[in-house]
Amino acid sequence: MSMRERAARLRYNLIPSYLVGELLTKRWIDNVIPLLFLLILLPVLSHFLPGFFTLSSLSDTSRQWGEFSLVVMGMSIVMLGGGIDLSVGAIFALSAFTAVSTNSLLGLPLWQSLLLTLAVGALAGAFNGVLIGYLRLRAFLTTLVSFILLHTLFDILVVKYATQIQQSSVDNPQWNFIGEEGIGPLPVSFVLAVLVAIGLHLLLSRMRLGWHIQAVGGSRRSAWNTGIAVRRTVFITYVLSGLCCGLAGFLLATRMGGVGPGTGLGLEIMALTAGVVGGNSLGGGRGSIMKGVLGAIIVLLLTNGLIRLGLPSGSTQLVLGMVLIAAVFLDIRWLKNRHKVLASVYVAPIYTRMGETLSAEPAAQSAWSLNDKLADTEFIGLGELEGPEDVILDNNDHLYCGTRHGEIIRFFAPDYQRSEVFTHIGGFPLGLALDKDQSLKICVGAMGLYSVAKDRTVKPLSTQTRRSWLSVVDDARLRDPNDCDIAPDGRVFFTDSTTRYDAHEWALDSIESRPTGRLLCYYPDSGKTETLLSGLRYTNGVCIAHDGLSLFLAESWACRVHRYWFDGPKKGQLECVIRDMPGYPDNINRASDGHYWMAWLGMRTPTFDLALRHPGMRRRMTRRLVQDEWLFPNINTGGVVKFSEQGEIQDVLGNLGGMSHPMVTSMREHKGYLYVGGILNNRIGRYRLPDADPHWTGYHSYWGKSL
Repeated sequence: MSMRERAARLRYNLIPSYLVGELLTKRWIDNVIPLLFLLILLPVLSHFLPGFFTLSSLSDTSRQWGEFSLVVMGMSIVMLGGGIDLSVGAIFALSAFTAVSTNSLLGLPLWQSLLLTLAVGALAGAFNGVLIGYLRLRAFLTTLVSFILLHTLFDILVVKYATQIQQSSVDNPQWNFIGEEGIGPLPVSFVLAVLVAIGLHLLLSRMRLGWHIQAVGGSRRSAWNTGIAVRRTVFITYVLSGLCCGLAGFLLATRMGGVGPGTGLGLEIMALTAGVVGGNSLGGGRGSIMKGVLGAIIVLLLTNGLIRLGLPSGSTQLVLGMVLIAAVFLDIRWLKNRHKVLASVYVAPIYTRMGETLSAEPAAQSAWSLNDKLADTEFIGLGELEGPEDVILDNNDHLYCGTRHGEIIRFFAPDYQRSEVFTHIGGFPLGLALDKDQSLKICVGAMGLYSVAKDRTVKPLSTQTRRSWLSVVDDARLRDPNDCDIAPDGRVFFTDSTTRYDAHEWALDSIESRPTGRLLCYYPDSGKTETLLSGLRYTNGVCIAHDGLSLFLAESWACRVHRYWFDGPKKGQLECVIRDMPGYPDNINRASDGHYWMAWLGMRTPTFDLALRHPGMRRRMTRRLVQDEWLFPNINTGGVVKFSEQGEIQDVLGNLGGMSHPMVTSMREHKGYLYVGGILNNRIGRYRLPDADPHWTGYHSYWGKSL
């Protein structure tokens, strides 16, 4: 290995640059900029305002935050639904007046005062909701008009009743407790705001209404096409916003004991700034309550800091306006270019040096030399299929395969001329296995492990496993379940080829060549899935050995086959039985003579082997060239290989002309024939094996002839 290659290995294999791309895929990455801004703001305020973070100051700030954050939460809900509410300041002020007047003028109990205040906020929000949701008026202009109307009403009421409120002698201990006391060291308003934030977070992230709100904000037309009541959902967002403003106004009234002409002025700008600064998108459909809470903290600290610095009148609004412009600019630019940034950093190739291999050229006369035997195959379902990645036959000789349309097709024995859609399972069915009760176990790309009973009942078995402690991406989810097989006791062993890419993105995984594949086991008794092996380069075919104690496992991009013992004295051991093949292994299945069949989905080329030693070149390739011009493994030529338990090559079948089966992903031996499938083929091949047992079937090999 040259010094340059050593440096490339250190640079690309040891430095986890792939984490940058994985971090950018997380939804919470939108919070990084506001969080950094907050971390910078805290020491700046502490430096210029020495007493800003004393206990008394923090107590006052937390009371204000409780009120302000509720308004921001209401604004955030409306923004998530794709709208905007410029009337929150007026609703807040009118609600505060309602609370003060019901307490000071009418002398109502606290709970009645609270209900009336919330009712005023809800009615104001419903007014906006009817106009915007049901009458489909523009949210900006509608809420601006609402602001004018409601604030004018508030000013009239304040002028008329201000004197009577100030002269009121009503003394309500409960009222004073909420406004002045706390629960332990925490003000009541702070505690209430936290509880409301938790409730709204659960609503938006765990309940159907929250999902509908985000769907409507993402695309109203798409939401309507899926059956969501768009108008009602928009209406509810404004009602919730009004309720939040009503509660905030009530808390202000208990703290201040009165209202004035300036109550709520400029609050809509502050709330809007907080929502956007926290990471909620103005375009709708992207954000959360917690982002609004973070934005409320930032804006409140910034506002209070500017006021205490004694800056000239209007400076606070000027700064908030500049912050809002910057936040909107970043939001729009990030929303527009996020996929470009992610595409430019996500693919992170590593240095890989493939081992030397013998040639598979016919003239090489090596153990791997391909021939043209598969050119003599019969075709089943020619032109009727699309992507039969795996094939399998049941105890009645019927033939099954999956298609890229999410269907399982059954061809009827003995001539396989008639077929039917056995079931529609969705996704892309890949590896197949036949259980003792003749139910099919199926690996479905991007979905998981499924079972289809003889009566065609579809049942999901496993869609996730336990998440690893240090993973950034959610590796609990099964992204590319590929092949499966069943142990004598019913355990299902299956592969998940990669944790970083979905099944259709296999080319990206091959270019990256990062070991993220794994072997998993599904336990039917408990319904749990366990990860047995990880750190493999595109795990693919899996086959239970004839001994019932071990399995063979294909590692495609490493061109290796391993044997893993899951039972017996060697339990837990893994050994490589075939290494440095000239082809990329795919599915593995039993043969009638005690050996094993293995598919080659493609062949190694010197060009791609060389490219694997140049990760920088592959990285630039994915960033500068369109995907059609990328260099990735050759999948235009493949074949079938038979090997022994010791890894000795027994036979090789190929199709040099490429007319029958140039690319093979699976094969099954059944009663003297080999049935060949290919993920890019439009048919299944049937090849006569001259020396095979004409009575042997895979089902009998696994479950016995007496069944």
